[in-house]
Amino acid sequence: MQIYQVIEETIKKPPIPHEPGRQSLKAWAMYCLRDRGFKVVYAQNADFAIENRGSEKLYVKVTENPVDLDNKFAWIVWDSNTKTASLIPPESQS
Repeated sequence: MQIYQVIEETIKKPPIPHEPGRQSLKAWAMYCLRDRGFKVVYAQNADFAIENRGSEKLYVKVTENPVDLDNKFAWIVWDSNTKTASLIPPESQS
C-alpha cells in the first residue's frame, strides 16, 4: 500500500536526524510524519495513530529492540548501530 512507502521514505530521509540524547524515538517519528503532512493523533493501545483520509487509522508503535513485535501494528524500528529507522508494516498489510 502506498501509505507505507511514504512513511518509509519519510523516516529514511527525515527532516531532522534522530538524536536519542535529545528526543525520544516516538517524538522524533511523530515530528517527521507531521512535517510530511500526516495527521498524527493519540492512540490508546499504540504509541500513536495516523489518520488517513477515507480509511481506518493506522496504529504505529516505535522500538529500538525489534524482538517479538506484535504484527497488528506498524512498527518504526530504530537501529542504533546504523543510526537508521525502518518501517515494518502490520502483517495484514505487508
